[in-house]
Order: sequence, then structure tokens, then C-alpha cells
Amino acid sequence: MIMSLSHIDDEGKARMVDVSEKDVTFREAIAAGRVVMLPETLGMIRENRIKKGDVLSVARIASVMAIKKTPELIPLCHPIPITDIEVGFDILDEESSIDIRVAVKTISRTGVEMEAMVGVLIAAGTIYDMIKGVDRGASITDIRLVKKSGGKSGQFIREEK
Repeated sequence: MIMSLSHIDDEGKARMVDVSEKDVTFREAIAAGRVVMLPETLGMIRENRIKKGDVLSVARIASVMAIKKTPELIPLCHPIPITDIEVGFDILDEESSIDIRVAVKTISRTGVEMEAMVGVLIAAGTIYDMIKGVDRGASITDIRLVKKSGGKSGQFIREEK
């Protein structure tokens, strides 16, 4: 099946998708990502010894704030009502990393995949900003859409390996 790009008009120009005729439905998206760092840095986060403050609390708030501003950050995104946001972190000692998971819900004419992705990106960037003074070599990796539901295209679930 060949799919066309919905953000390109007949002349090849970028455009915002017309969602006027789409049904208002419940929609949810989950995105994830990871910040990899030195084991010592991870310990400092766990023990709340980073000078800038509580890294995960600040990253959670930054994520929520960014999700609400997604249409201002991604040019062709529609402003949509967000009905719920969940931002979670898993500290993985063996991988010396923090996994980020963001779930966003709405009842709207278009989905929240970009809002979930932006939430992960900003949470990860915030973590990096707060630890860069002790670990400039930290990496932001594996940002991806994990799940999407609702709308005409239905459900997508990434098969994690």
C-alpha cells in the first residue's frame, strides 16, 4: 500500500491538514525515549544531589509545559484540547540510563502523536540540561512513538525488541 503525505498539497507545498470533516473521537499516543549517562551521574539523580535540583520533577513539568505548546513548536500541528498527560521515568541501573514515557490523551479531530513526542524530547533535553555540569557526554537516544489509538487510521503499536 502506497501512502501519500498528508502535509503536502498537489503542488508539493507544505500545508496544514484540513481536519474539518474528521470525526471527534478519543485519541491517545504514547512516546518513549532514553537518556544514557555515567553511573555516577545516575546515582546523583537518584540521591537528589544534582545542584540544579530535582531532575525528574523538573523534567516532568517541562514535558507537560512543552506538550501544551506543541502547535507553537511544530509548524503544521493543530492546537487541540489535551485531556490528560502522564509523564513517567524508569531509572535503569544496569544500562545507566533513564527511560522516559509520555502518554497524551484528547477527544478531538486529530491525534496527539506529536504532543507525546515533544513531551519526550523536552523531558530528555531537560534531564541533559540539569546534568551537563557533571556529565556532558550523556546521550539522548531511542525517541519513538510506542502506541497510537483513535481516528480513521486506528491503532498503531510498535513491536519493541
